[in-house]
Amino acid sequence: MDSVSINAVLRDTVEQLPLIDHHVHGALRDTPSHEEWANSFIEADTQPFPPQLDPLDSQLGFAVRAWCAPVLELPRHVDPQTYWQRRTTLGEQEVNRRFLAAAGVQRWVVDTGFATDTILSPEQMHEASGQPADEIVRLEVLAEELHAAGTLPADYPDAFRNLLSARTRDAVGTKTILAYRCGFDVDLSRPSDAAVSSAYRQWQQGDSRLTDPFLIAFGMHEATRTGLPLQIHVGFGDRDLDLRAADPLLLTDFLRDPQVQQASVLLLHCYPYERAAGYLAQAFSNVYLDVGLAVNYLGARSAAVIARSLELAPFSKILYSSDAYGPSELHYLGARLWRSGLTKALSQFVASDEWSVDDAVRIAHLIGSGNARRAYPALSLKEQSV
Repeated sequence: MDSVSINAVLRDTVEQLPLIDHHVHGALRDTPSHEEWANSFIEADTQPFPPQLDPLDSQLGFAVRAWCAPVLELPRHVDPQTYWQRRTTLGEQEVNRRFLAAAGVQRWVVDTGFATDTILSPEQMHEASGQPADEIVRLEVLAEELHAAGTLPADYPDAFRNLLSARTRDAVGTKTILAYRCGFDVDLSRPSDAAVSSAYRQWQQGDSRLTDPFLIAFGMHEATRTGLPLQIHVGFGDRDLDLRAADPLLLTDFLRDPQVQQASVLLLHCYPYERAAGYLAQAFSNVYLDVGLAVNYLGARSAAVIARSLELAPFSKILYSSDAYGPSELHYLGARLWRSGLTKALSQFVASDEWSVDDAVRIAHLIGSGNARRAYPALSLKEQSV
């Protein structure tokens, strides 16, 4: 088979893949202001972008104009002002309908733990896209709810377990933002209930935002005891985190815990630590990874990070995600760039006779959705019950 035929076969296969977006947030409910919309394309800076600078002058901004414009019936690379006017004229409901459908996602796995007042809930994502949406429960949110309710220190360990059990009854997994709250270079061994109560008592004297590594570690261990998958934010994010302390290799001792090894652990995003995450996915049978979020922000360079994710990690341990939040351009673009980047990587492997076409097609299906079904057993159960 010549290179043209190889590219055609792989392109057609990857373009038609029904994806499971295993880590995503809701799309916007209402049309944003121009400033709100533009600032959504800057991840690291938590402040409004300076007016003399254009946040769309970035790999992500150029990718929006190249790939998203045609979905709105505009030419590729259309100027930003025309794009914005068209988007505003259509309205958020229509914009969401177009981009969520164009993503080709057959199931959304939605983190409901951040700024939910402005974005669609899992149920609303289902309504907007026509595809099912499942919930991921954020552990720090549960702890902060108990704190706000005035839970007594002696009651906190059992209160957390009970709330976790109730909130995950219909969820498919849990998530921690340990990276944002204290980083990974902390003791993540399982604390005793007495130690947890003591740490909670100290927390009650301070800020309502949970940053105590002892209490976060407690939540993580309780989450793995449920048997549900545990998602862990790794690497790239906004400047509230210390990127140096978000290296997944710092999680090695936590991953060695026998109880933790009974549940799937999903390392999210990973950039610029995708190679370290690949090592952990090879070292631990329950560890998986994705390079979502980074794919959008790297734009035209996203094929490189997708290829790096295929270096060391077993192919059965790599998942697709967009980590899109807010403008539904990000939900579509995550899938669009991932499909293009994966096709490029697989075509190179096959053209150099390192891989067969059949193997490339099989691995594309695994990463697109098959691995997610194995990592999240509840997804398969829900699909079977439909």
